[in-house]
Amino acid sequence: MVAARRSLPVGILVGIGVAGFLDETVFHQLLHWHHFYDRSTSTVGLVSDGWFHAGSWIAVVAGLFLFADLQRRRAVVGHRVLAGGLFGWGGFQLYDGLVQHKVFGLHQIRYGVDLWPYDVAWNLAALVGLVAGTVVLLVGRRRGRRRDA
Repeated sequence: MVAARRSLPVGILVGIGVAGFLDETVFHQLLHWHHFYDRSTSTVGLVSDGWFHAGSWIAVVAGLFLFADLQRRRAVVGHRVLAGGLFGWGGFQLYDGLVQHKVFGLHQIRYGVDLWPYDVAWNLAALVGLVAGTVVLLVGRRRGRRRDA
């Protein structure tokens, strides 16, 4: 049973990594809206993107290794992995939108535009991920209790 409890943190780790990967790929590389660190030169911004991208992939790979270990032990609890993934993604998104964008000012979502709609959309998407993760976790628990009864 202890191994089964690891399903949630494994999902969170993968969710954080996927969120970072999507942020880096879509907003940094494809749209060119910002870099991980925008308070210096473009070169520093690109290097910071590289470190951020590497960190995201490390989280995904580590999470997948831990997931494989759970699979080997036949201890995966699917709804907990999915809920964890949503928590990881939503939590990363909210941390990025509030702490990195607003508190530390490392970068903004976009420059040269009114940030209000972007900030609202960014943080609402994060909240959707967190709420969806909570729903998945609660529904999974309820179904598990019904099976055990």
